Amino acid sequence: MNKKTVRDIDLKNKRVVMRVDFNVPMDKGVITDDKRIKAALPTIKYVLEQGASLMLMSHLGRPKGGFDPEFSLRAAAQVLAGHLGRPVAMAPDCVGPEVEKMAAALKPGDVLMLENTRFHSGEEKNDLELARQMAALGDIYVNDAFGSAHRAHSSTEGIARFLPAVSGFLMEQELEYLGRAVSNPEHPYIAILGGAKISDKILVVETLLSKCDNLIIGGGMANTFLAASGLNMQDSLVEIASLETAKAILSRVASKLVLPIDAVIADKFDAEANSQVVDVDNIPAGWRMLDVGPKTLDLYKKTLAGAKLIVWNGPVGVFEFPKFAEGTFVLAKLLAESGAVTVIGGGDSASAVKKAGLAKQMTHVSTGGGASLEFLEGKELPGVAALNNK
Repeated sequence: MNKKTVRDIDLKNKRVVMRVDFNVPMDKGVITDDKRIKAALPTIKYVLEQGASLMLMSHLGRPKGGFDPEFSLRAAAQVLAGHLGRPVAMAPDCVGPEVEKMAAALKPGDVLMLENTRFHSGEEKNDLELARQMAALGDIYVNDAFGSAHRAHSSTEGIARFLPAVSGFLMEQELEYLGRAVSNPEHPYIAILGGAKISDKILVVETLLSKCDNLIIGGGMANTFLAASGLNMQDSLVEIASLETAKAILSRVASKLVLPIDAVIADKFDAEANSQVVDVDNIPAGWRMLDVGPKTLDLYKKTLAGAKLIVWNGPVGVFEFPKFAEGTFVLAKLLAESGAVTVIGGGDSASAVKKAGLAKQMTHVSTGGGASLEFLEGKELPGVAALNNK
């Protein structure tokens, strides 16, 4: 990674403004999963140990504009205080005279949580005047919010134009492991793509095919490829608009693609649907594919044997329904036992390995769904591009 990190800058007696991803799930004002807060702890602790004071900023949800208590970061400040064992003060806003006063009064070791950046409509427009006001609070900007790095917002890109800008440890880790997938990967390199639609991932498919030895395709995406190869997928989800794209990919690199050979099918899209296992060329009328079958899982096992690097983005079945989750969970187990460097590309795949109880056995589980997808497409992320080079 050619970007400066918090290790490359003197933090003593400095006021640090740090962008974190505290966009956490909430239920009636209570945080139901604090893994994003925990993920930022190594950088937060390091900054404080170096003798700096710290202001944290994040977005939360999609408020309609202006202060809304439902989208306040107060609960995140309280959870963070528990993890740090020290108080975390709460600001009434992320900019403005009152916040500037609180920032100026901070002493080394103090932590101030700024209010939701999206209470300002200028945040998502990358309003540079808003970014300048954010920058006026501190001496150094640290971005540790990989999950928001694909967005050019005032708090992710604009602010970096006004302050020395470096990455935190979480951002550094994301760039290191996802970077392995797109530049100089170790071989054999196997990529796995699932999820519903090809159209969402067509650039990822193209980028990965140019780098990997095999590309395993599951989930709804596989239905479209199977339909493009001439099979009748009956009531399965098939993206008609992407059939020609799938045909073109098959005509070029069919030997690299690993598609399902059997399927767990259902008579309706429902957790309690009747199910059976059939070969993919034998789906009866009125049925649809909701998971991969045992023969396909054997094929996955053979494909993954001996891999040095495995990158996985997207489940291979409707894993939200327990009856159709086995393919995704067995695949997670195959990765955990593979001995390869395993990189999980955020979003649903991250949820799946967590649900399978295997997250700790993966080399890296990304904290960014959309950001990791765009990174795997080979795009430069605005929040990363804005950081100072080494």
